[in-house]
Amino acid sequence: MRKIILLLLILSFQVDIDAQTTTKYICVDQFGYRTISKKVAVIRDPVVGFDSDESFTPGSSYAVVDATTDENVLTGTIASWNSGNTDASSGDKVWWFDFSSLETPGDYYILDIEQNLRSYEFKIADDLYQELLKHAVRTFFYQRAGFKKDATYAGAAWADEASHLKNLQDPNARVYNQQNNASTERDLRGGWYDAGDYNKYTTWTANYVVDFMLAYLENPGAWSDDYNIPESGNNIPDLLDEAKWGVDHLVRMQNTNGSVLSIVGLSHASPPSSATGQSLYGNASTSATLNTAAAFAIASKVYGSRGMKNYAADLKARAIKAWDWATANPNVIFKNNDTASGTSGLGAGQQETNDYGRFMAKLEAAMYLFEITGEAKYKQFFEDNYDEVHLIAWNFAFPFETANQEILLHYTTIPNVSANVVTAIKTAYKNAMNSDNNFAAYTNMTDPYRAFIKDYTWGSNATKGSQSLMFLDWKRYNIDDTKNDIALAAAEEFIHYLHGVNPLNFVYLSNMYAYGAENGVNEFYHTWFGNGSAKWDRVGVSTYGPAPGFVVGGPNPSYDKDVCCANNTCSTTACNAESVVPPKNQPAQKSYKDFNTSWPLNSWSVTENSNGYQMNYIRMLSHFVVANYDCSGKANGTATYDVCNICSGGDTGVTPITDAALCTEIVTSIDEDNETDFVVFPNPTNGMIDIMNLRKENVQIELRNNVGMAIENKISNEKTISLNLAHYAAGYYVVLIHRNNTVVARKVVKN
Repeated sequence: MRKIILLLLILSFQVDIDAQTTTKYICVDQFGYRTISKKVAVIRDPVVGFDSDESFTPGSSYAVVDATTDENVLTGTIASWNSGNTDASSGDKVWWFDFSSLETPGDYYILDIEQNLRSYEFKIADDLYQELLKHAVRTFFYQRAGFKKDATYAGAAWADEASHLKNLQDPNARVYNQQNNASTERDLRGGWYDAGDYNKYTTWTANYVVDFMLAYLENPGAWSDDYNIPESGNNIPDLLDEAKWGVDHLVRMQNTNGSVLSIVGLSHASPPSSATGQSLYGNASTSATLNTAAAFAIASKVYGSRGMKNYAADLKARAIKAWDWATANPNVIFKNNDTASGTSGLGAGQQETNDYGRFMAKLEAAMYLFEITGEAKYKQFFEDNYDEVHLIAWNFAFPFETANQEILLHYTTIPNVSANVVTAIKTAYKNAMNSDNNFAAYTNMTDPYRAFIKDYTWGSNATKGSQSLMFLDWKRYNIDDTKNDIALAAAEEFIHYLHGVNPLNFVYLSNMYAYGAENGVNEFYHTWFGNGSAKWDRVGVSTYGPAPGFVVGGPNPSYDKDVCCANNTCSTTACNAESVVPPKNQPAQKSYKDFNTSWPLNSWSVTENSNGYQMNYIRMLSHFVVANYDCSGKANGTATYDVCNICSGGDTGVTPITDAALCTEIVTSIDEDNETDFVVFPNPTNGMIDIMNLRKENVQIELRNNVGMAIENKISNEKTISLNLAHYAAGYYVVLIHRNNTVVARKVVKN
């Protein structure tokens, strides 16, 4: 009898478990929480907005349930936000269930006990964001122009041949207003598609490079060498490998006088390799040149610290040359895709900036150049002008100028700067952060979803990331250590927002279902993953959906259809192809729809990705991963930098140098006749490589396999020579340049 009763009890309990329903009204970070994190589930009752005809009244008792054993491991009550008032930004009435005391790693969900309703599952673990960080960085691999997306790295779903390498494309791009003039051809290969469009904007590419470098400097131990990109396994963290793809493109964009071209406009198709249109470039500009100078300078610092001395020296010389040109040419403007400027159709977004934008670019370049050169002229320019930055001039810090604020903050870390300038910057930042929209917004919990930003605009998810970085900067730059714990907790809430703690209970990253998301981005505006694509349109509808890990724009209350719909000057059918409520006419945080429809519904203002959004997320997330990688990117490895700043020892196979006299001499010139820094492109390769920046007379080029055997040997009298590796096996090869009793080597990876 006891066995029967026990069986009935077990069956009764099992029925209850099986009857549980996952509800959209209990919001959690769908990936999870670190063990020591603040952990708060948000329970929502929709009052205003597209879901206002729904309602939810939570029960009085909630539990955290072990998803493996179905046992309640923590129970408690919920607390009403703001005395039960409705939040204007979300249109919701909200309660919180705080389960921060649970620190045991495992898989869990939140249960409304009385109503038998449960949240999505999540993990508690300290290493749970490591995989997310990999996929966030890997989106740049998918965005590479001119690089084959081999299935080994991209997966069969998103494999594609190298794009924009056809005739009159990137290898021989022509100036925008002389499309038939072969004398204007430039090799402008490489770089990344900027967003959902394929264009390459110099200023923005330079900004991404700076962010890559900052991400590395902020937490060097966060970066591993196993992101499954072609460079993985080379004993350099893959973050820096990926960043170099952008740096090398900027090198090609620089003219011999130091100026830098502003843009390369690329043709569009899905997949990218099927694009056939001509690649066209825009003229050099002051803003592109100054931003590139800053990128070269900080990249010189980082790659130099990795022992890449020749590369770092070349970037340093290029940064100086760019600065000198921009100083002599302070107001060279180039507006792309601008009818008045005669550039219609060249690119999409406007890369040109205003006077303040050029000023900030020059201040940033001056800062990084002073850091790597110590020359007084850069320090003087910075210290004579830093108080014109809005942080100082307005006594105001806000997420639309996080990058500008970080220029000031980074300056405070450089040796030999003026103490009064450091004090002024830190004091201004401290005062500005202790304001209603920053620390007070967190401590007062102004936002029931715990990730307050004042303004929701196009790219609000990037704004969320910028606000998080503002809190992280507080700790990084040692503003006031009594608030470091609060700053860190505040910063982490923005991760939870992007991972599902928002009014849509929605992960704002694409196609992450294999990595823990249960409700997230299924489609977003991107030329490759376009509306109607049989392969890549939408998760669960098309064969594959978009590639994983892309951060989308986010809620945008300014969204509207194209004006032609209101004016009846375009197709009524197209204008009414689907409902746009939401995102239209919603509370700010609900102004989002998971769609990718193009003109005239213009989904790009809501769902398009951007490399800028991505970098904010990468930098933010990297502060919350386990930082246990050595300089070669190996977990718990023992490799360290030797006296020559080369990552050696451990599993690198490199013997540390202990005598500084044995360090390789640094090349400090970018004279075109100097082949010490010759370029091999593309690298890795599936076949052809170009060896560029050679002298024109009597240069011996030798190709050796990975056991040192010479397999090709040529004499060149040209600036560029091509070799075909297609018939060789996959692996490592070495290109040797012999001239005047000197030999310089470059490693090449054959896929």
